Amino acid sequence: MAFRDTKSKIIIKTPEQIMGIRASSILAAETLKIVEPFVKPGTSTQFLNKVCADFMLEKQAKPATLGYHGYPKESCISVNDVICHGIPGAYELRDGDIVNIDITTIYKGFYGDTSKTYLVGDVNEHAKKLVKTAKECLNLGIAQCFAGNYLNNIGYHINKHAVAFGYSTVYEFCGHGVGIRFHEEPEVCHIADKNTGPILAPGMVFTIEPMINAGKARSKIDKKDGWTARTIDGKLSAQFEHTICITEDKPFVLTDIDNEFEIPTSIFNIKI
Repeated sequence: MAFRDTKSKIIIKTPEQIMGIRASSILAAETLKIVEPFVKPGTSTQFLNKVCADFMLEKQAKPATLGYHGYPKESCISVNDVICHGIPGAYELRDGDIVNIDITTIYKGFYGDTSKTYLVGDVNEHAKKLVKTAKECLNLGIAQCFAGNYLNNIGYHINKHAVAFGYSTVYEFCGHGVGIRFHEEPEVCHIADKNTGPILAPGMVFTIEPMINAGKARSKIDKKDGWTARTIDGKLSAQFEHTICITEDKPFVLTDIDNEFEIPTSIFNIKI
């Protein structure tokens, strides 16, 4: 979930806290796995939310979004031109839609945050290319997650890739520190100047969640619900998100349960 609500200094997590955040992150990722078979034409976004909510409850986890600043649902489900914070409801998915499902779990006091954009039925090549590029942007950002690097190199490389394909990067929402609280420092901007910002250090945990638009970068918030952020030109938006831990080695992608990223052999000398 993208939100600007960070007020304190960057929290360096202990190995024990990292393992707690990892457990919550696994549950968040598993929630996306459970709901994926239902992402098809004719399924309402409210039903998708119920599948997610039921699974989290079954696993004794809480949805962090429910009640957060008044947000009314257990997940954010954003379809087509909705950039983020889409509220699940009566809308039924249609052939050709793209839909992002964003899950944040609270498990034993720790937070895990992840999202994925799905293709619904027969999607055109334009939409497929956008979704593919958004995923590539996330991966490029993760590649910058090593100790000693500048935080803003994440956003620099994300935006550079998006622009190369004729897309724009949303700058009004950002990634964020996570784990002990829903939103912590640092803010992780997805468009930034090279070699600027804080230096990454082992124990930092934050999300990277680039929102890539087919058209203009700006958003507009629906006046009716005060949450749903749409593209200002009605064009498509795609997003992917992982929770990342900086280690003394390679990045530890806490929400990766598909073995897409290699797990570091140790976290502060604790074997995992």
